Amino acid sequence: MANNGSEKSTPKDQQSEMGLGQPQVALRPLSPAVDTQWKAVFYESVQPRALHLQDRRVAKRHQDKRLEEKVEKKEPPDGLARDWFDDERATLGTRAYLLDKLLPTLVPGVEKLLRVAERKQALGTEGLEPHKFDPINFLGEYLMRHNPAYEISAQPGPYTRGMKTVTEELKSKVPQTTPHKVAEMKTLVEERRHQREEVDRIKDKLRNIRKKALSTQFREWTRDTTGRIPLALIQSALKSFLEVVTGAPRDSEAGIYARPLEAVGTLEVKVNREECTEYLLSYVKNFNSDQFEQLLKHLLQCANDARNAIRHDVWRWMFVQLFFDCDPGQVGLLDRPRVFSLLEFYYDNTLQLARKGYRDPKKWPMVELHDIELTEFWGNMEDDVPVLDEPGPTTPKMGLSEEAIMLNEILKGILSDMELEVPTTPETSEGTSPELPGPEPTVAEGSETVPVTDVGEQAETPGEAMVQEERAPEDEPTDGESARPVDEGGGPEAIPAIPELIVEGEEADGGEQPEKPTPLSLPEPGEPESSVPTPSLSQTAITLQQFLDQELSPELEAGSEEKAPDVQEEAREAEKDAPQEEEHGEEREAGDAETQSLEGEEEQPAAELRKPSKEKAPEMQLLSTPKPAKGHKRAPQLIYGERWSGDFRTADLCFKYTDYGKEIREDWNNENSRFPDLRMNMIEIQARGPPSSTSAFEKDSLNLPQFVQLMETFVGEETSLLNLKKVVAFVRSGYVQTENEKIKQLERIHNSSFLAWQQLLLAGLFEKWDNESSGFLDMKDVDAVLSTFKEGMEEEALTKAKLQLPIPQWHPSGIVKLTQKDFQVYIELVVSELAGNEDEVLDNIVEFLMMAVEWSHVERLRGNARRKWLLGIEHVARTNGGCLEPVYQALFKTLARDADAHGDGKKISAHVALLEYNLINPSRGDILLHYVACTEEDAPYVLNHNLFMDMKGISFAAAFQDKPIHVPRVQLHGNIQFWNYDRLPKDRMGSFLVLPLEDVRRRVFGVLGLDTLRDKSDQTIFIPHEIRFYQGVANAFSIAYHHTRTQDSLMQVIITGVGWLSTRTASLQTITAYFVEPGEDRMHDYTLRKMMTSDLKEKLEVHPPPAPVLSRKDNFFSNYLFKCIDCSMVVRAGMYEEHRIAVPLRNPMGYAIIVFDLNLGRRHKLPSCEYKDLQKMLKMVQAATCEILKEDSGELDPYYVLEAEYVGDWRRGGVLFYRFMLQDLQNCIWNLDPWTSFGEIRCFEQPPPLVHTILKSVLLVLYPQWAGTEAVENWNCCIQKLDGELIENICYFDPTAAYVEIRPEVLYSCLRGARRQDVWKFGSAPLEHLYNWTHTCLSLIELAKKLQHRQSTAHSSSVLLTPNLSRSLRSSQISTNRTSSLA
Repeated sequence: MANNGSEKSTPKDQQSEMGLGQPQVALRPLSPAVDTQWKAVFYESVQPRALHLQDRRVAKRHQDKRLEEKVEKKEPPDGLARDWFDDERATLGTRAYLLDKLLPTLVPGVEKLLRVAERKQALGTEGLEPHKFDPINFLGEYLMRHNPAYEISAQPGPYTRGMKTVTEELKSKVPQTTPHKVAEMKTLVEERRHQREEVDRIKDKLRNIRKKALSTQFREWTRDTTGRIPLALIQSALKSFLEVVTGAPRDSEAGIYARPLEAVGTLEVKVNREECTEYLLSYVKNFNSDQFEQLLKHLLQCANDARNAIRHDVWRWMFVQLFFDCDPGQVGLLDRPRVFSLLEFYYDNTLQLARKGYRDPKKWPMVELHDIELTEFWGNMEDDVPVLDEPGPTTPKMGLSEEAIMLNEILKGILSDMELEVPTTPETSEGTSPELPGPEPTVAEGSETVPVTDVGEQAETPGEAMVQEERAPEDEPTDGESARPVDEGGGPEAIPAIPELIVEGEEADGGEQPEKPTPLSLPEPGEPESSVPTPSLSQTAITLQQFLDQELSPELEAGSEEKAPDVQEEAREAEKDAPQEEEHGEEREAGDAETQSLEGEEEQPAAELRKPSKEKAPEMQLLSTPKPAKGHKRAPQLIYGERWSGDFRTADLCFKYTDYGKEIREDWNNENSRFPDLRMNMIEIQARGPPSSTSAFEKDSLNLPQFVQLMETFVGEETSLLNLKKVVAFVRSGYVQTENEKIKQLERIHNSSFLAWQQLLLAGLFEKWDNESSGFLDMKDVDAVLSTFKEGMEEEALTKAKLQLPIPQWHPSGIVKLTQKDFQVYIELVVSELAGNEDEVLDNIVEFLMMAVEWSHVERLRGNARRKWLLGIEHVARTNGGCLEPVYQALFKTLARDADAHGDGKKISAHVALLEYNLINPSRGDILLHYVACTEEDAPYVLNHNLFMDMKGISFAAAFQDKPIHVPRVQLHGNIQFWNYDRLPKDRMGSFLVLPLEDVRRRVFGVLGLDTLRDKSDQTIFIPHEIRFYQGVANAFSIAYHHTRTQDSLMQVIITGVGWLSTRTASLQTITAYFVEPGEDRMHDYTLRKMMTSDLKEKLEVHPPPAPVLSRKDNFFSNYLFKCIDCSMVVRAGMYEEHRIAVPLRNPMGYAIIVFDLNLGRRHKLPSCEYKDLQKMLKMVQAATCEILKEDSGELDPYYVLEAEYVGDWRRGGVLFYRFMLQDLQNCIWNLDPWTSFGEIRCFEQPPPLVHTILKSVLLVLYPQWAGTEAVENWNCCIQKLDGELIENICYFDPTAAYVEIRPEVLYSCLRGARRQDVWKFGSAPLEHLYNWTHTCLSLIELAKKLQHRQSTAHSSSVLLTPNLSRSLRSSQISTNRTSSLA
């Protein structure tokens, strides 16, 4: 602070300080070079000297302090000085003053006086003659000679030093003094220091405890052969913990952690136990106990998820090999219907109990929703087995004793996924009870009880699948178990029955098997349940332990079946490397980290930490097992009997095999090709495509990622390795193609590849012609060049092609614009009309058109830069979560950059105005222009203003005529509206350009205005290439704007669908909707933006922009969402002990653009009723999504069925959802026969209240005037109305029509007793149709009323100008202007 003050002192102050009398002079600032040189000299010479002096003073002070300590040690302070210390507050100040000012000099003087008096014998007794010694004079002389202000005395004596110490203590006791305040500060500092030390000690202790807990928890993770785990798994666990932790403050960067989260983005970086522990501690050092406990639980869940991911990775790699085996020609595609036929055959011929883990190929999610027949989709009322909630791994089981719970906890380290149940007499799925001849344990799976040891006759349970992971791979199928091959010429119809394969677990070789505990057998039908003996808990525990010993014994491994060659080789390498790895100390986790104890104590597994904190019950002595000796190695975690290699071989499946099997024409990407000028354009266009990791869904074929995902969905989540191998063997032997089928498949792939290359070639040609990126070509220019092809001999072919071109030949602007898509269609039509080979003709025309246009090098560079900027505007719209503000910013930034680079440095002002209906003041015109965005300098004058039709301006003329209007000199034009009234008329000089904003159907929805009024230079006129580029800017903004509007419409569809589902399901936990946002190009990975979250109860949260973004590298455990997008297929997965379903929403091309994350909680699946309603919601949302995307892309003209759809904006999405549902229901009802279909309902004399209520509600919707009359209250009258006329009225009824007068509250009161579950349980498809139709009509009626209310209260509504509307508005404007001029 002092330096800062001296630097700010004035020259006068400097002169006074220096004592100079020179006059004041102006000081010039130093130049940067001189200032830098002065600082260099200062740091080189002055600073070292100052530091040296400072070091000398510090050294001197330390020396003096050492001397004082030496003196005090030699002559300690006199203790008599403590007599002066008294904390009496009355005389505290006086004594402190005396001790400080007087006594340090007076006491030595009195002492000297006494010594001198004694030496002169002046202390004689009475009666003696007094000496000539005056003590007063002596004391006064002493005090004058030893004045503390002038005396430089020697070292003080012990007594004086003691008095000095007492003085300091007394001063610190005097209130409101500096020493007192300093003493208090020192005391406070000391207390805080002790507190900090105590806190640090507690923190160290807590850190050690947490370190031990984290180190112990590390053992729950599945480690590789070196004892390490990927760091990305730990980072994903920390990232995902932010989503599940409760009651903690969150920060934008680090959340609740001590430092920001990191993402390595690869699974190659791995850590051992110590590194993992330290890494976690660096994040959680500020956690409280509750948060740390939640973290430990979450890490355990993540460890289980990682283990399941490793198991599924093994499965997926088997499916990859299966794909290669089924595709020997490396075509890259498999026949989807044939694969489904094989899976259906396998599923239908498998035992009922064995197929429980598989998913039916004829049902969703295996089959597509739109492939299910309408009557089956809406009328299938079959009820599945009720699904119960599955408790978590640490949740006590209902009905178990403490013995069973403790036994289950003890055996959890061995059977991690098995839950012990005391076998009572549970009913099986066939309604029978299993016979228990002996004390055999059972494993609970879902709501059923399946025997653990049943590996001979029944399918393996999920528990057995986990047991196999812990033991050696002894379940390899023998040669006798392999599937029989399918006949070469036969398709799916010719597949023979394979009993050895279909009967799960049946041994085909008949050889001797190792001894195993007696399996549990099912009783014969009719056998009484009372014959089933109930074993005791101790017998159950002993039997289970024996079973585990046999399963894990080395003798059993030695007698197991032969391994596959690759498995044997990996096992030998692992055994060979095991001794070498153990010698690496800490690098070998299994040899070091798992055998050494933590802080002298033996490590305990995490299962021990999760035990209840109780005293050991007497029953525990029965179940106790001997402790392993010190140095005992814990059995490593095995995946199907082998150590994990540490690699996820299918983690990057979509990237690694992105071009597998694709036929690529190599000649175009070659400098010596026939089209060298188009090569770079084609490369850039190809890079703008969809992300390379994604695949489009096709109903006839499956690529590699889609096939792998389909097989994984079919086998389920808990399939055993044996069953998995049987499925793989069956598909491998059954997938056979004839030569004709292979040739047809190759031809189809070749044609699709050629078509893609042709589109790429024509797109490159279009961009070569459109060098300024205007987005269109003038058809006259294209025809002028094509007319010279073959010296004009093909004029007739050009005329025929133009007649077939599906674009309007007339427009208000008089210009027929060819977009890139129109240009491609036009060239293809021309090629089809010309004689000769189409491939050769196409190459000739493209070469001719390519040579007809030449651009200079400067023009090509300018065009490339402009195209890059325009693509940036579109990219911003696709990656900002539906917000228009970044789009406006990118628009104005692009205009400014181009003006600086290619516009001679013009200063441009720009604005965007949208057309709206004039609801503010209709007398001033039917429409207006609302300014929604502008450059920063014009915001106070232009933003949010309205331009009416009766005001000056050329913007309406540009919108009506649909062509740019350029005013080179605004000061000479009399019809310009100036918003900035602060600018003087003489300063209103410059150019003004207005460009219409068009959608894909060339309907004008606004204008883009640019002016150079702020530019004071002479060159302010816009030249032609600038105008062409600004047309491209308007086109790019139009694409970005409508993309955002499309997202709003899709969000409305999703919100409506989720709202409908929330009234029908109570088992679904949450639904989250993610939008796909592309990367910079197709080689960059995409991201997912969370747009909506709903708990289906009360909370539906639409995340405002910028919404949270999820990338693939952020969370490994959310990879199922990216698998869903990559394959464009439904994916089921488990995460954090919850079951998830990822459902894609596809665009018309088959690519996934939105993904639903459905959280089922701990249920394997929803109840049948809710599961069907979920499928209905997904189908309607998908249909509405495709409809909106087709309309917005121009592929489909808007088709309005209901009156409410004429709202015409983003709110139409909600109407579309119910429209498709209404149409489906009307089609189902139309197919009903009024006599046979409703026969069951007609036979009721006294119907159930549910039936009467639904029929009455249907009649009230169609005939609201019958409310409360005999026509609906009497059952016989209602039955008479149930005829063909009623069905016809239902199928043609529009609930949103203006004539509908039904009040929603009347229907609600009528339907109050009709619950969704009761309708489902009734089991009548016609009644289900009528119930759903009534609720759909009720929802549409409410939605129509809301839209009508919003439209009546809205202040504005957007306008799309068609040619006819433009003509009528121009006419009304001309007539209004004439009337005003005559007046």
